[in-house]
Amino acid sequence: MTNSVRVRFAPSPTGFPHVGNIRTALFNWLFARHHGGSFIVRIEDTDVTRKIEDAVEAILGGLRWLGLDWDEGPEVGGKYSPYFQSQRLKIYHEVAQRLISQGNAYYCYCSPRRLEQMRAEQVRRKQPPGYDRHCRDLTQEERSAREKEGITPVVRFKTPRSGQTKFNDLIRSGVVFENDTLDDFVLLKSDGYPTYHLANVVDDHLMEISHVLRAEEWLSSTPRHLLLYQALGFEPPQFAHLPMLLGADRAKLSKRHGAVSITEYQEQGYLPEAMVNFLALLGWSLDDKTELLSRQELIDNFSLERVSQTAAIFNQDKLNWMNGVYIRSLSLEDFTRQALPFLDRGLPSGVERPLAADYVSQIMPLIQERAKTLAEVTELTEFFFVDELDYEAGLLISKNMSRSSAIKALETTQPKLKQLDVFDAESLEAVLRPLAVELGLKTGQLFGTLRVAVTGQTAAPPLFQTMAVLGKERCLKRIASAKDGLSR
Repeated sequence: MTNSVRVRFAPSPTGFPHVGNIRTALFNWLFARHHGGSFIVRIEDTDVTRKIEDAVEAILGGLRWLGLDWDEGPEVGGKYSPYFQSQRLKIYHEVAQRLISQGNAYYCYCSPRRLEQMRAEQVRRKQPPGYDRHCRDLTQEERSAREKEGITPVVRFKTPRSGQTKFNDLIRSGVVFENDTLDDFVLLKSDGYPTYHLANVVDDHLMEISHVLRAEEWLSSTPRHLLLYQALGFEPPQFAHLPMLLGADRAKLSKRHGAVSITEYQEQGYLPEAMVNFLALLGWSLDDKTELLSRQELIDNFSLERVSQTAAIFNQDKLNWMNGVYIRSLSLEDFTRQALPFLDRGLPSGVERPLAADYVSQIMPLIQERAKTLAEVTELTEFFFVDELDYEAGLLISKNMSRSSAIKALETTQPKLKQLDVFDAESLEAVLRPLAVELGLKTGQLFGTLRVAVTGQTAAPPLFQTMAVLGKERCLKRIASAKDGLSR
């Protein structure tokens, strides 16, 4: 890049940050970091009727969690402040007035009722929807009459009736729109707030944005924006429209596909490093085989040339796999530290707090290989913390065993365990493997019965290590309880 790269992430606080929004932020951030440019955050809070409380903090919190630091914007400031569009209304009004005086915009006095009737008639006639330019050529007298009626107008852009608007999209190459397919869109609403079309064009110019990387859904708005740039005499940025995100069923990603807010993924125990890696591969790739990339590798290799034009599939199973890989790569100390808040929040209230750090540190190595998310840690380890287990007694009867043989296995195990002076994995294995032979059972049968007895689960961490952590007293108590359950 010959000039300084300046990109922006400009979310609207009308909802919590969707993974699609955050994917857009990530691509902008990677592009800026790759080229040594600036990543700007701008809050487009002009839709006051749909604004959601705490959405701004959720957006900024999501960026912070993923490590997407911004060079200008809320909390850090910058020479183009303010970075909240609601604080820049005077600028938009001045630009709108300029466009009116130039003959590029006009006041529209149409009521919501008239616009609704117009759209219904267009639908009836199977015409493309769009404003019919009813107020485009009003005389001064006609405008004055409407103003005397107390009508608060909107400001509309006077779109050319003919010609083409062309641009080179950095992902999709040459794009052409016929101007007669575009209506006279609103610039300023009757409440005095700008539409996205006006505010983003003005701010991208004033903030010297060099590249606009945004979702594919904005592709059809780009000709409107280019016409605005032209009318204002502004040099437009370069555009790149990112591929859409689809669910596994190839429908547009939505809440029915599961957690789609980045906040939800954080709460469910996904690691930020895994999320960054996963999101980066939604529409971009290094090659046709590499799936695990560090943050620095993503920065070093990111380019728009490798962004796909086709939709990206959000594969939840792949995310779970990738998060599990990242969990396994954590040091035991780091894994324990990150899992503790999830344990504290997820374990039953009857479990004594604070959790004993030494005890937790013994448990964590046993389940690190199995956990796909930090939230799963609670489910995988709950039996280590509770006093009573709740399971169906029939689970104690392993395949090809009878109730009586399961009872005998438990009865025979009890004295063997009581005799142990050292209750560690090696001692337990030395006693229990020969016991299976003595009982005429396969080791899998005996160990399956004992696993359910001491954990309440048919699948659990390695049996001997698990029993060692649970301790002799607790194991004996649970085996006795299991035997009683089978004997009833």
